[in-house]
Amino acid sequence: MLKSFDIFSINSEAAFNSLAIEIFLYQYDNNLVYRRFVDLLSLDCKKIHNYRQIPFLPIEFFKTNKIIDKHFSPELYFQSSGTTSDNLSKHYIANEAIYKKSILKSFSMFFGDPSEYIYLGLLPSYLERNNSSLIYMVDHLMKQSNKVENGYYLHNFNELYLILNRLEKENKKVILFGVSYALLDFASSYPIDLNNTIIIETGGMKGRKVEITKDELLSKLKFSFQTDKIYSEYSMTELLSQAYSLSNNIYQCPPWMKILIRDVDDPFEYVEAHRSGGVNIIDLVNIYSCSFISTQDIGKDEGNNCFKILGRMDNSDIRGCSLLLL
Repeated sequence: MLKSFDIFSINSEAAFNSLAIEIFLYQYDNNLVYRRFVDLLSLDCKKIHNYRQIPFLPIEFFKTNKIIDKHFSPELYFQSSGTTSDNLSKHYIANEAIYKKSILKSFSMFFGDPSEYIYLGLLPSYLERNNSSLIYMVDHLMKQSNKVENGYYLHNFNELYLILNRLEKENKKVILFGVSYALLDFASSYPIDLNNTIIIETGGMKGRKVEITKDELLSKLKFSFQTDKIYSEYSMTELLSQAYSLSNNIYQCPPWMKILIRDVDDPFEYVEAHRSGGVNIIDLVNIYSCSFISTQDIGKDEGNNCFKILGRMDNSDIRGCSLLLL
């Protein structure tokens, strides 16, 4: 019997492969949308023995189909941001507990005990809509620390400046989650030296400003805040896992997540390491939706379960977390 929490015990490539194949077969049997897609490819599932052979569902299916295990009803759903209200993706969540566990496990890998931090959120485009997976994630982290200073700041930069200034003087450990364009606006109006604060940027520009490269963004933020502790988070509505970048714009996956780079001219072939192509994502936490997703992001495999995001394919939506041109 498939046990969802075995996902967080993966400790080797062999263990990942074994569980990925098990989840693939489970989803083929129990996810009607995924099964129809796989059947259209005329594949013999019994001949799939390696995760690189597994077919990846185009991410656009989340806009037009309810992708969920046939045995479950959703406990909640997340909806993509996008720049219009039409045709947004929805991710139906059958097991809220596994998402909560994924949030804490991933965070702890990179930043340690989540209960030690004060969390501030500068996430206007996400706060202004419902069913954001990013807001859910930050809310869950706030609940772990239960600090009175935890809070969101919509457009009130002055209040954010005052609380950051006070917490810096008190030597408190702070994490500021910020959407990229809002961080730039805040940095230009309220430059401040941040020695004890970690900034995690996410969300891209959301069509609000002229796109800049990730290097330009980080350079501006580091100068304005006088800190090197400016990191990035990569995820999206259709994923229940998060990758984080702590240096050089290189994201690292948790052990239950993997990135494969497909050939843009042949979606069933993969390119060599350090070559750019379309990003396919395996997220085993998506056990009750779809763990194998073909995205519209362009990236590179950097080895050791690390990757870079280079941008978006032409005519794709402006959406997801941490989508800046590199």
